[in-house]
Amino acid sequence: MPRFGRRAGRLSRNRDYLHLWGAQGISAFGSQITLVALPLVAILTLEASTFEVAALTALELLPFLLLGIPAGVWVDRLPRRPVLVLCDIGRAASLFSVPLAYWLLGEVTLPHLYAVALVTGALTVFFTLAYQAYLPVLVEREDLVAANARFEATETLARLAGPASGGGLVAVLSAPAAILADAVSFVVSGALILRIGHRERGGSASTAAATPRGFRHELREGARFVVRDRLVRSILATTALVNVGFGMVWAILLVYAVRDLGLGAALVGVTLSVGEVGGLLGAVAVGRLTSSVGPGRVVIGTALLFAPAFLLLALAPSGMPLPFLALGWAVVSFASVAFNATTVGIRQARVPLRLQGRVVGVSRSVVWGVTPIGALLGGGLAAVVGMRATIAAGAAVALGAAIPALLSPLRDLRSLPESSEPEQFS
Repeated sequence: MPRFGRRAGRLSRNRDYLHLWGAQGISAFGSQITLVALPLVAILTLEASTFEVAALTALELLPFLLLGIPAGVWVDRLPRRPVLVLCDIGRAASLFSVPLAYWLLGEVTLPHLYAVALVTGALTVFFTLAYQAYLPVLVEREDLVAANARFEATETLARLAGPASGGGLVAVLSAPAAILADAVSFVVSGALILRIGHRERGGSASTAAATPRGFRHELREGARFVVRDRLVRSILATTALVNVGFGMVWAILLVYAVRDLGLGAALVGVTLSVGEVGGLLGAVAVGRLTSSVGPGRVVIGTALLFAPAFLLLALAPSGMPLPFLALGWAVVSFASVAFNATTVGIRQARVPLRLQGRVVGVSRSVVWGVTPIGALLGGGLAAVVGMRATIAAGAAVALGAAIPALLSPLRDLRSLPESSEPEQFS
């Protein structure tokens, strides 16, 4: 049996990993519904401006900039499983407030949507750090890329079915009804995480008998690792530039599709879903790609794909936009899945378990923190130069993302790197 096949079989027998994978997949599907439904509430119901819609996207991502680093310290101090469950419960309650307000009060306001975006974004920070720090505890080191590829595959399936479901629910019922589906998904996700049998005494305490230290010392220790480790540092720089370009494009993409290209809500959702087929191909291909050319070259190659994909979106003609949108989004999806699975696997293999939460926190704070900056930049630029030119500008930013990777040890990385504390996977 091929080596990648043996890894897949081993993961399929890991019940704790399967519970975590199932929870992530269910909540990802619901989140994709809201990703379309929440902006469409603002666009169709509240008639929000382009900048107001961009601000909604920015607020959901802003907590990664504000909370990512301190949250990493707390995730390393606490057992990850209860953190995941509490985050799911909190996100479900926050999202449920939207349909509740709509059905009981008869209206949803823009400040309410902003508050929901901010709260769910903050809880997503803790959830993301906790599950990425938890994964290396549940699976073996050599399975990390395959395990992350499965996560990316379910994210892609969610993006494939979620936007179409969200657009359809908005068109047939209402956007608040679509958001209710996401709230339910987080309840189911939390129930699955409760079934994980592995127990931690604490975050880093589960891997090393660390003595208690000050908050600032722990925070500096994580940040110092990111700055000093060349592999982690180059991945951070590349991902940050990709996300600035992506933030510029995504913040205005729905407005662009509805107002410039004249597409309806359901058709927008279907088109984005069709494009997600590229992500499925990326999830299937990434294991063989990393085995054949090495994870470093996969990172560089996929980083170079974002710019031409964004240009396809910008060049979509008003008379026949669907092929351009679907193909452009397919390339974005392929590149995103392969890039994310590989970079996360490299980082998880390289970083000691006791530092996982803090390093993920610092990294996510930067790479997700710059995304709302890109979103606000995209919204402001679109008001001045138009949406097509703004998407093209996002492509130019994304093109520069490959430069830090090309100038780093990623060029010669043919397998997952050794951890700085190898005993963590023993």
